[in-house]
Amino acid sequence: MRPTGKLHLGHLVGALQNWATLQEQYDCFYFVADWHALTSDYADPSNIVSSAYEMAADWLAAGLDPERSTIFVQSLVPEHAELYLLLSMTVPTPWLERVPTYKEQIEQLAEKDLSTLGFLGYPLLQTADIIIYNAHYVPVGEDQVPHLELSREIVRRFHNFYGELFIEPQPLLTRVPRLPGLDNRKMSKSYANTIDLADDADTVKKKVMQMYTDPKRIRADIPGTVEGNPVFIYHQAFNPDAAEVADLEARYREGKVGDVEVKNKLARALNAHLEPIRLRRAELLAQPGLLRDILHEGSRKARAVAQDTLARVRAAVKLSYR
Repeated sequence: MRPTGKLHLGHLVGALQNWATLQEQYDCFYFVADWHALTSDYADPSNIVSSAYEMAADWLAAGLDPERSTIFVQSLVPEHAELYLLLSMTVPTPWLERVPTYKEQIEQLAEKDLSTLGFLGYPLLQTADIIIYNAHYVPVGEDQVPHLELSREIVRRFHNFYGELFIEPQPLLTRVPRLPGLDNRKMSKSYANTIDLADDADTVKKKVMQMYTDPKRIRADIPGTVEGNPVFIYHQAFNPDAAEVADLEARYREGKVGDVEVKNKLARALNAHLEPIRLRRAELLAQPGLLRDILHEGSRKARAVAQDTLARVRAAVKLSYR
């Protein structure tokens, strides 16, 4: 995950909760992708390190455990860069140019000059990030499957030249609710439509009260639409009281409950869900030495695996000088 800003509810539901579950079943590697952050933020990297520590605190507060997972920083394992370089010798440039999100992101981030080798090559670096740890599975959403298929193609091409060295990673599809932004657009920090994990209780409530609802419902006694309504999508994701949610949905459809009541109950449910995360996050950020030790120890463990992989790769490409 790239340390380019504060984590929000979309990250919690879309990744962190799933990661915390996976660490109970698999040997997991989770890393702060600071080199990937540079692909778009190279002109001003001043916040990357501080964002990395905050992100690590969010991960731990959300349930990731350094005793069960290897949690590390990409740039502290320089073998990623060496494997990226060696892979680049065999990968045709058009393979990278055809990545679906390449042109989309250039258009979306038009204010930045992304006509760089680093940005073009980020899918190749992603491939190195995965295969250097002999990953069998990569947790992804359906929209990310094409990226992983490119990684598999890169592995197969490398094997054609140098023999089989790597495992072809398989997608571990995660079916999680996709949260819209507060304004019903895609959730994005650039749209300022997120509830962040760092938001205090008052900020969460303020944001909830500003959420988009059924625009046709100008009075509480007008029947409203629940389907596709962000407030109810959030209720379904975060309100543990299923009976309350069902009651609110029924009354909303009948025009027997106002948006204020629905939003107040959502704010209460959200804050109950987030409060333990906020408290743990604050504890961790108050101990920067602990965070630093966790990331450095995780990076040491990750590097031991990466170095073993690189030794085999160097031998395969006849660059072993022993």
